[in-house]
Amino acid sequence: MKPKRRRGFYRVIHGRIALVLKLVLLIGALLLLVQGRYQASFEVLAILFVTWLPTLLGSHFKVVIPYEFESLAVVFVYMALFLGEVRGFYTRFWWWDVILHTGSGFLLGIFGFLLVYVLNEKEDIDLHLQPKFVALFAFMFAMGVGALWEIFEFAMDQSFGLTMQKSGLVDTMWDLIVDGIGAATIAILGWGFLRKNEGNSFLEKWINKFISNNPRLFDK
Repeated sequence: MKPKRRRGFYRVIHGRIALVLKLVLLIGALLLLVQGRYQASFEVLAILFVTWLPTLLGSHFKVVIPYEFESLAVVFVYMALFLGEVRGFYTRFWWWDVILHTGSGFLLGIFGFLLVYVLNEKEDIDLHLQPKFVALFAFMFAMGVGALWEIFEFAMDQSFGLTMQKSGLVDTMWDLIVDGIGAATIAILGWGFLRKNEGNSFLEKWINKFISNNPRLFDK
C-alpha cells in the first residue's frame, strides 16, 4: 500500500473509532435520560462535548491535529469519564485509575511538548530553548495539570461529599507518581527527537507529521 493511501486508510480507521465512541456516549446519555438519571445523562453529554474539543480547537485556531492524537484523546476521555465515573470502573477495577493517570501523563506531556516546540520554532518569538529545557517544560506542564486535577478532586470531595480521591492521600500520591512516569517517558522521547531528529519513535513521527501539516507555524 502506498504511503499516501496508507495515511488515508489510517485516518478513516481512527475517524470511525472516534465516531463509534461518540455514538455510544450519545446512546448512553439517552438511556440514562429515559431511566430518570438526569445528572448522569448530563455528565455523559458533557463528556460528549469534551470529545469534540480537539476538532473544535483545531478548526478555530486553524491547526491540523494528528488524527492519532485526536483519537487517543477521545478514547482517553471515554475511558476516564464514561467508563470510569459513570460505569464505575474506578471502584470495580483497582488498576483502572493507574492506567488512566499514566495515559494522562502521556497525553499532557505530548501537548506540552508540542506547545513549547511550536513557540521555540517561531521566528517572531524570541525563544531559543535547548532540547533539555523543552523536555523539562513538557514534563512540568503535565505534572502541573496533574496537580491541578488532584486539587480539583480534593475540592469536590470536601465541598460535595464525593469520593473522587478514593483513598485520600495515598490515591493522590500514586496518581501523581504515575502521571510523572507518563510525562517523563514523553519528555525523554522528545529530548531524543530534538537532539537527533531521526523520527524513530511514535512521538517523533507525530511531531514530524504536525510540522508537515502546519507549515505556517514554523517560519525557520
